[in-house]
Amino acid sequence: MDKAIPEVPEEIRTERLLIRMPKPGDGKVVNAAIRASIKELKAWLPFAQQLPSVEETEINTVEAHLKFLKRENLRYLIFNKETGEFIGSSGFHAIEWEVPKMEIGYWIDTRWSGFGYMAEAVSALSELALDGFGCKRLEIRCDAENVKSRAIPETLGFVLEGVLHNDELSVDGKNLTDTCIYAKFM
Repeated sequence: MDKAIPEVPEEIRTERLLIRMPKPGDGKVVNAAIRASIKELKAWLPFAQQLPSVEETEINTVEAHLKFLKRENLRYLIFNKETGEFIGSSGFHAIEWEVPKMEIGYWIDTRWSGFGYMAEAVSALSELALDGFGCKRLEIRCDAENVKSRAIPETLGFVLEGVLHNDELSVDGKNLTDTCIYAKFM
């Protein structure tokens, strides 16, 4: 089946947020957020196992920009609409335009955690995937022990379809972890 890729917005605005594709030059603010949040991110995310340099984060951001343009991976950066401060990142990966379906991931600068910003961003991106892209399935996968990450899909009405036991190695490679699979579907 040869399905056309729908129009993908470069930016989305919500009540409090500007959500936009990464651009060259964003590496500095993203790196500052990773540095401020490394303790919390390290427990859950492979990219946070070692503190990246600003240059490494800039390269990663430019690569994300290129993947966005090619519609292979749609990372969005989240900013406070009023102040312009960087809050976190979310976006779509494991994209299968033919179905269409995709997975949504996210992380937040710890300094902004607890204010509902990530739920607001993921809600807007979920609406884009389901209504804008016509996705038949949208997934959120997270470690069963990551209570804060699990709160997002649970708050937004995703269905917990199951838990994959002993599914992956922990990001430090020391333990087996369980993965929760949440989904919304049309």
